Amino acid sequence: MSIPRALTIAGSDPSGGAGIQADIKTFTALGVYGMGVITSLTVQNTEGVLYRKDLPAQVVYDQIRAVLEDIGVDAVKTGMLGGADAVGAVARVIREFGIQRLVIDTVLSSKNGKELLSREGLGALVKELFPLALLITPNVPEAEVLCGERIRKLREVELCAKKLLSMGPRAVLIKGGHLEGSKAIDVLYTGGDEFHYFVGDRVRTKNTHGTGCTLSSAITAFLAKGLDLYEAISRAKEYVQGAIENSLSIGKGKGPLNHMWCLKGCDSER
Repeated sequence: MSIPRALTIAGSDPSGGAGIQADIKTFTALGVYGMGVITSLTVQNTEGVLYRKDLPAQVVYDQIRAVLEDIGVDAVKTGMLGGADAVGAVARVIREFGIQRLVIDTVLSSKNGKELLSREGLGALVKELFPLALLITPNVPEAEVLCGERIRKLREVELCAKKLLSMGPRAVLIKGGHLEGSKAIDVLYTGGDEFHYFVGDRVRTKNTHGTGCTLSSAITAFLAKGLDLYEAISRAKEYVQGAIENSLSIGKGKGPLNHMWCLKGCDSER
C-alpha cells in the first residue's frame, strides 16, 4: 500500500493543540503519512508558552536527513524553528535533497507574546529558507514584522504580499484573521497583478489554539497528495473552518481546534 508522505519540522506542544502534535493530527485526518522533526521543546498549555528549550542544530539536521534518506517525502512544512543555526540546518538539508514542495509557517511568537524565533533566526529565515519555499503563510502580525509596516486594510495586505514575494518564495499567503471585518480574508499572491482571496466566516469561539499550524500542515498534506497550490489552500481552508467550528473547550485558556472533526471523510475527494 502506498500513501502520500508529509514531514513537519517544528516545535513540540505538550498540550497537543499546536506544533508537531497539531501537524501530525492534521496529516492523519487528511489521509497522509505524517513524520515529525522536533526543533524545540516547549513548556506550554492552553494559557500560553512558559518557556522553550531549543535542540542543537545538528540534531535537527540529523533527524531530517534520517527521515529523508529512508522514507522520503512528498511535501515538507516548517513551523517553529527557534534560532539561526536551526534555520541554517533546515535550509542545508532542503537543498541537499532538492525538496520542491516546502511550506513555511512563519512562526515568530506565541499568542501570549513569547519569542519563538530569535532576531538572528528571522534574518536567516528570510535569507536562507524563503528562497527555497513554495509558499510562506504569515498572519498579519507576522507580515507586519517581515514587511516593517502596519497593516490595517486589505490593500496594505496586498502591498506586503508583493514585498514578501520579492524575498524569494514562489507564493505568499497572508492570513487575514487579525483584520477587522465580518469575514476573514486570506490573500494569496504568486506574482503579477492578480491576487486570490479566500473568504471565510468568522467563528465566535476562543478556542483557536494552533490555527496557523493546522492550516499550514493541511496545505502541506494536500500538496503531498498532488493537488496544485490553489486547490491545496482551498481544501485546507475548508478543513480548518470545520476544525474551528467544532473546536474543543479543553483547558483554562484558548482551547484547541478539533483536528479529527471529519476523520471519516476529510481525506475523501470531492
